[in-house]
This record gives sequence, C-alpha cells and structure tokens, in this order.
Amino acid sequence: MRYKVLILFTFIFCVQIILSQSDSLNSINYSKRKVILIGASTTFAASSLIYLNQQWYSVYNTGKFHFFNDNAEWLQMDKVGHTYTTYQFSRLMMEGFDWAGFTRKQTLYIGGTLGLAYMSAIELMDGYSAGWGFSWGDMLANVAGTSLAITQKAIWNQQRFQLKYSFSQSGLAQYNPTLLGETRYAQWLKDYNAQTYWLSMNPSTFLKTGTKFPKWLNVSLGYSAYGMIGSTYNPTDIKDSDGNTINFERQRRFYLSLDVDLTRIKTKSKFLKSVFSIFNILKIPAPTLEFKNTGMRFYYLYY
Repeated sequence: MRYKVLILFTFIFCVQIILSQSDSLNSINYSKRKVILIGASTTFAASSLIYLNQQWYSVYNTGKFHFFNDNAEWLQMDKVGHTYTTYQFSRLMMEGFDWAGFTRKQTLYIGGTLGLAYMSAIELMDGYSAGWGFSWGDMLANVAGTSLAITQKAIWNQQRFQLKYSFSQSGLAQYNPTLLGETRYAQWLKDYNAQTYWLSMNPSTFLKTGTKFPKWLNVSLGYSAYGMIGSTYNPTDIKDSDGNTINFERQRRFYLSLDVDLTRIKTKSKFLKSVFSIFNILKIPAPTLEFKNTGMRFYYLYY
C-alpha cells in the first residue's frame, strides 16, 4: 500500500526543511519551540491519518480486524522500506526534540518512539482493510528502524550508521504497470525493483580526533531485489513486444559502495547547509560493487 509511503516521504522532507532552518529560529525560546514542534507534528499526524482514512481506507474497510502475513512478498524489500522510513521518523523527531530543549530522556523515549507510534496507527488501519491486514512483519521492521535511531542516539549522541535510499528505473514496470507504476514518479513509489536501501557508515566517527580521514566519506552496504513482476510470484504470461514469453528470475542483490555524509561537509552557506540536510536521506551515486547469485559486477556510478 503505497499512499502511506508518499505521506511518510512528505513528512520526512518537510520536517528536514524545518530543522535545517533552525539557525534562523535560535532566537525563539524553548517554550515556544516546544509549542511549534508539538503543534506542527500533531497537525501533520492527525491530518495525514484522516486523509488516509477518507481517501483510501474507507473504500476497503472490512469492519473486522484481521492479520495478514506478507513476509514472503517482494523479497522483503517492503520490510526494508518500513525500517528505513521509521528510522528517518525517529531520527528527525529526536533532532526536533533536541532543538526544542526537551530533556535527554524525553528525546529518547518520546521523540524517538513517535515515528513508531505513527506507523503503528497506519498498521492498525491496515488491519481493517480488505486485501491487507495487520502485519507483524511490518511492525518488526518498524521497531528495527526506531531501535537503530534510538540506540545510536543513546550510545553516541549521533547517527554513525544511517539508512539511505536510491532509485533507478528498472525497466520492469511495463510488464505490470498497474502494480509497479505507469510513470517514473509512480515507479519511484511502487516499483521495488528500482529501489535500493543502504546502511551508510561513517568511519571517521570511530577514529581518533585529528585523524586525516575525510569526515564526510562514508562506506555503504546496499540491498535491492530484481525480477519481481508480482508480489510473491511472477505471472506466467509475461511477453515481450514480439509476443515471446519472458521468464524473470527473482533475485536478491547486495552492494558495497562509497557515500557522502552531506551534513559533515563544511560550509558557511546556510542555504547549502539546508540543502545538504534535506538530501542526506538519499544515497549519493558512487562506484559500486554488486553481488548476486550469478556473480559480481562493478559500476563506475550506481544510482
């Protein structure tokens, strides 16, 4: 269900814009900052949940809560997506709580778990929807994302391991455009074949102060999947333009690449700081090694 993905990405983008402008809001006292943060977060959460319920869930409401096991779908790409999104939620809300002057415990236990609470509310609505249901797999992925953000904040007071996202058209959406998307924008949300999720680690944070290792340089491990025309299995009647039957092998792919932590690039420009903060949720194209069951491949630039 991709409508919630669009709303969650919108939330991540909007909150990151607000936080990137915090330098210009430093004159506001902490009491007013708390009001701004709580008011904006509550408004977004309430309005987005109401929108989802009216525009999507009301059409498929069964009136009866039920569970749904979708753990075998999409070679677990959807689960990684849940982990990524909840991680970003938790990370951003903790940054917001820091900015608003909340205590460390409040930042960790309240700010860090608000993303999980929001995703849980969406999962509960799934539980009343025909064609879906409450997924324990989704919930475990949500917990993993929140835990990754909170644990690093608690131990290091920073995110040394970040989750990032990249996209490149797969060419497979044409074989099932209804499910995978007819346009490039729709495929960005719907085509799991075109998505890669990354665990991007910053080595400089583990080295001694004063080291010459670039503070902005990251090492990333990536995961994607390919050959998925359907969620659990592929249709048997896929044909090319000449009418010949095509069989796509569903396969997992793993990557080793370099990345850039944009927030660690030194600049005096407030505009650039804002841009870097917003787009740091995305993986920078870089030389990459790909590993799959048919062998290894090198990309000069992998998107």
